[in-house]
Amino acid sequence: MTRPILWTDEQISAATQGQCSAPFAVSGVSIDTRSLEPGDLFVALMGEGRDGHDFVDAAFAAGASAALVGRGRIDPKKAADMQKALVEVDDVQAALEALAHAARARSTAYITAVTGSVGKTSVKEALGLALSKSGKTFASEKSFNNHIGVPLSLARMPQDCAYGVFEVGMNHAGEIDALVRMVKPQCAIITHIGTAHIEHFNSEADIARAKGEIFNDMANDMAGNAVAGGTIIIPADNPHIDLLVELAEAQNIKDIRRFSTDEAGASEPPHIVASKIYLHETCSCVSGRIGDAEVTFKIGTPGAHHVSNSLAVLGAVQAAGADLALAALSLAEIEALSGRGRRHVLDVAGGACVLIDESYNANPVSMSAAIKSLGLVPRLGQGRRIAVLGDMAELGAASKDLHVDIAGLMGTVDIDLVFSCGPEMAHMFAHLPPDRRGIHAASSDALTNILQAEIHAGDVVMVKGSHASQMNRIVDALLDADIARAGQHEEQRDAV
Repeated sequence: MTRPILWTDEQISAATQGQCSAPFAVSGVSIDTRSLEPGDLFVALMGEGRDGHDFVDAAFAAGASAALVGRGRIDPKKAADMQKALVEVDDVQAALEALAHAARARSTAYITAVTGSVGKTSVKEALGLALSKSGKTFASEKSFNNHIGVPLSLARMPQDCAYGVFEVGMNHAGEIDALVRMVKPQCAIITHIGTAHIEHFNSEADIARAKGEIFNDMANDMAGNAVAGGTIIIPADNPHIDLLVELAEAQNIKDIRRFSTDEAGASEPPHIVASKIYLHETCSCVSGRIGDAEVTFKIGTPGAHHVSNSLAVLGAVQAAGADLALAALSLAEIEALSGRGRRHVLDVAGGACVLIDESYNANPVSMSAAIKSLGLVPRLGQGRRIAVLGDMAELGAASKDLHVDIAGLMGTVDIDLVFSCGPEMAHMFAHLPPDRRGIHAASSDALTNILQAEIHAGDVVMVKGSHASQMNRIVDALLDADIARAGQHEEQRDAV
């Protein structure tokens, strides 16, 4: 199927102030030759230890129609010989950001931005699905939420979208401000604020202030003129709710909608609330109120944290003026993302076990949610619930205490055994009750071989840790071993 034209050479030249070597049109924008599609514009960014200009030839060979490059970095004759075009600019990153601004300026879509300490990507994906039931929707890919991912996502947004959903993240103060001035959302969601990245801040309140940067510029139109502020959707039960409201009001935002799974625990009646929640092993069922609308719906992924996320999603659907009933129905279609709760059934000696992949990242809030969700999963026969935990990164001076707190949480959930790795999780492991202790290892690689010998038929195994702890290696090894066993079984059947 032919993709529609996204950008022409005239549009890109005007947006980036670049010099085009030949006429062209592109259907997509890429920064990676491994995922580039024929007809894309290749953007030759500088990365850590890698220069995109070294991959221009590979991009053209993969079918790129044009490349956005630094002035004088690529021989125009070479590109012409390959019947390709160059757009030469002074600064490739700045040019990508300029293209993002141009994409936002030409769009009439209703734009929602999502941030928070946990759940950003899940909310972004769910909201994209929910809004797609009412009109053409664009949502940023994966966790493209930083100084590269956000402008890249904007540059990819088709002009004719009715809705756009973008995730914005940060490690330091000021980063969300720069991103949100590109996105210019009419609606902003903050999922939850916790201690993620706290080593870069003096307090959790400072994290809340940094997340509150998502409100900046919402009360301005595309030309920068003051207008009525947009809509914000914030967690009513977060300890920093008053600060978030203060930050929003300072930006002249009047439409402040709070969401909560516990109306009684909120400081004032929330606009979006769940009245009944039924948590099941593979899903959740919810009844609640979104503004004046009563809704009952099913969520296709398990866990109380997904219930909270769903309220924010439906609140944003209502704010966008989309069909709330269709959106609520769509939440049953949600599937867990890779690294964020996706389940696999593995073949092990004597039968099968379940692997829950939570390996993408971790902080105290998401770690707690994953552990509580594991406690809901039924054991298979005589199997066990096993938590495999790696270090939570960027917690600064509070790291030891926050890891020890996880051991305390284990006393409140029905989990049989804990395996762990890393210097920070060693503190947690030391505080576990003796009957909960599996084995602690120095690294995820060291723990992998141990787990392959320890996992039995009927076990439910959840793997979680920060990206830096490389817990994904454990998941990959377990999946690879499962594939290898399946191959051996196939060979044995063929021999018979």
